[in-house]
Amino acid sequence: MSQPRHVGPFLSIVIPCYNEEKNLERGVLEEVHDYLRTQGYAWEVIVANDESTDRSRQLIERYVEGRPCFSLVDIRHGGKPAAVWAGIRQARGEIVLFTDMDQSTPLEEVEKLLPWYDQGCDVVIGSRGTGREGFSFVRRFGSAVFRTLRRLFLLRNISDTQCGFKSCRRQVALQVFPQLQFFKQKDRPTGWKVSAYDVELLHLFEKAGYRLEEVEVAWLNRDQSVTKDETGALARYLRESVEMTREVLRVRVNELKGLYDDV
Repeated sequence: MSQPRHVGPFLSIVIPCYNEEKNLERGVLEEVHDYLRTQGYAWEVIVANDESTDRSRQLIERYVEGRPCFSLVDIRHGGKPAAVWAGIRQARGEIVLFTDMDQSTPLEEVEKLLPWYDQGCDVVIGSRGTGREGFSFVRRFGSAVFRTLRRLFLLRNISDTQCGFKSCRRQVALQVFPQLQFFKQKDRPTGWKVSAYDVELLHLFEKAGYRLEEVEVAWLNRDQSVTKDETGALARYLRESVEMTREVLRVRVNELKGLYDDV
């Protein structure tokens, strides 16, 4: 029996947002729109506002007005995974792309990801490579240490789990995302928190047997946000490093406990 033809846009772009006022002011949504309107396929953009405390919501609301292919979803503050999941649930596209508001990887790089779906892939993710232009020496060194540590325990065939440019078939996302342990914890996050939920997500894709491809994409740190975290760059970096290391170890322990056996 033939499969039913997909009805709706081909590509859904989900952009999580928490205190992105400065990035919005420099016109990132216009950049996204300028690229998409030249494409030959149907698309939609879903911006998931994670209860921002700056002017982000007002700027998004103003931009999406009169643009039917753009929509705004509001959620109670729950962190980046919650925002991405809210966008996925609203998405109608065959393929869903998660991308960061700062557009450090410009949307046009999706052209490197989409052809892999014609080759039978279920998940196609971007990789920043090893250059990491715009990263300080300390961050490049820390990133290399994190990759080495993570590959000792998980995802040995993936170079960059943390690139904010990932895509998958919508049905795959709907199946796997709810399995994240992030959604099973009782405490709600407060403020800005970097999560290595990507590690668990990719581990779940791999565990479920989906075909995954990693593709190097252009990346340049363009984040201008000053309201996400006001603790200072060094303090923020150290806290992120501790949290991400803890997350990798947690996923490994969960695996040993058999918590992912039913995926």
